[in-house]
Amino acid sequence: MKTLTHTFHYQLYTYDELCETDRKLIDAAKAATRGSYAPYSQLHVGAAALLSDGIIVQGNNQENAAYPSGICAERTTLFYANAAHPDKPVEALAIAACSGGEFTHSPIAPCGACRQVMLEVEQRYHQPIRILLYGTEGIYVIEGGIRELLPLTFDASFLK
Repeated sequence: MKTLTHTFHYQLYTYDELCETDRKLIDAAKAATRGSYAPYSQLHVGAAALLSDGIIVQGNNQENAAYPSGICAERTTLFYANAAHPDKPVEALAIAACSGGEFTHSPIAPCGACRQVMLEVEQRYHQPIRILLYGTEGIYVIEGGIRELLPLTFDASFLK
């Protein structure tokens, strides 16, 4: 038997340490939380994607009493980006969440379904997505793409 370890690599920034583009992306994700519909969880999540041409698109979580019918902010954002701008790769994705009118202290990470969609977007455009996870105590920046958060992946190669 072997024991294998996956190491998670990220940088921890303060808002002021980020470049202007990253601050704009974080601000867009935070602003997107205002349009969230989260009457059940009370966790309002916003996401913003930076496309290869500099356009930023936003999305947020939309809950439903029939829980499987809702959708997370990350998937809303990525599906919108791919539908409205199918020829523009997603270069970065920022995620922010607030509860009780306050942004979360620690960054929140995407759920498993969102991680899988992020993997598919990376494969579609043949490049990793920079991931920025916002929290008031710091911002995690993941340069290596979704494989940092989803080391054992399921992709189209298993379907052939």
